[in-house]
Amino acid sequence: MSRRPVLASLGLLAATAVALSGCASGGAAGAADASGVDAAGAESLEDFGSIEALEEAAKAEGALNVIALPRDWANYGEILDLFAERYPEIAIEEQSPDVSSAEEIQAAEANAGLDTAPDVFDLGLTVALQSTDQFAPYQVETWDDIPDELKHPEGLFVGDYGGYMSIGYDASTFDEPTSLDDLLGTEYAGAVAINGDPTQAGAAFAAVGLAAVQSGGTLDDFQPGIDFFSELNDAGNLLKVDVTSATVASGETPVVFDWDYLNAAHSAENPDWKTVVLDGIGYAGYYNQAINVDAPHPAAARLWQEFLYSDEVQNLWLKGGARPVRAEAMAEAGTIDEELFAALPETPAQTVVPTEEQSEAAGAVLGDSWAAAVE
Repeated sequence: MSRRPVLASLGLLAATAVALSGCASGGAAGAADASGVDAAGAESLEDFGSIEALEEAAKAEGALNVIALPRDWANYGEILDLFAERYPEIAIEEQSPDVSSAEEIQAAEANAGLDTAPDVFDLGLTVALQSTDQFAPYQVETWDDIPDELKHPEGLFVGDYGGYMSIGYDASTFDEPTSLDDLLGTEYAGAVAINGDPTQAGAAFAAVGLAAVQSGGTLDDFQPGIDFFSELNDAGNLLKVDVTSATVASGETPVVFDWDYLNAAHSAENPDWKTVVLDGIGYAGYYNQAINVDAPHPAAARLWQEFLYSDEVQNLWLKGGARPVRAEAMAEAGTIDEELFAALPETPAQTVVPTEEQSEAAGAVLGDSWAAAVE
């Protein structure tokens, strides 16, 4: 293909980000299941012997606790339903679908040792980097297909699906914004929302990052991004409402900073909803999968990971408009959905993503300045 719809170059920019790096039913390391396998200590499928053995161990546990997985986020609804259909013996508990990455970790800490603790996480990079003590190492069977730059070398967390920060808007009310400055106009009064709190949520963090690099800043200097949202707030245009598909469908949040695949999905509820990735510098990122080190259902947690990185589910990310992490390997193997792959939007000429150090520095600046900037 002549264009590069996958974020392969993104990974090279992110290299240092990952290269530096009741009662529980089975979460304690060293507790073997009925087959004699220590599921909580398993670091790859080889430790179970086969996928069939892992499936049997997970079925014996009978449950999987997931957290922060909205069904309209990157096609998670179809993915969850497919897992439930394939493994009816494993009851999925969908906990707190709308919480932030930081709140996922807080839930794991608050429920440590209980069968209510999350088994698995879906996290933005900044929180993943800050929380490695909470993760169990695991390398899925398709590990070699995942670019080194997008996985922790020990498998503590692994990139899975990604996209570009974008602006979604109701085209029946607004013209397509071509720059951030457009959003400062009076026609956007009380109309512009971001998806969460940038000190806690990966999508909101990335919105500030996009504003920074589009406003003369860099990944080492997020202040111009904070300044933009402060100006947006002073203009009366920043809308402090948590974005959901319902708020978009109702018109409550008519202009939204969010990942392109999430914004694109809103067109299902609002046919006038459009998505634009601004010209110039694009801000991209992957969300990461991880297993709770104290997972109450450790075999089910590992089966979930194997499931997510299979060809079938990687194509379901693609169906949801996201860019699956195994896309290039699958394209070479002929297992990717070519029609969906070709339909991905063109990417900006230049793409950036913060390294570990840049993420931590930006997070510190946001922690110090964000609340005052938008109060």
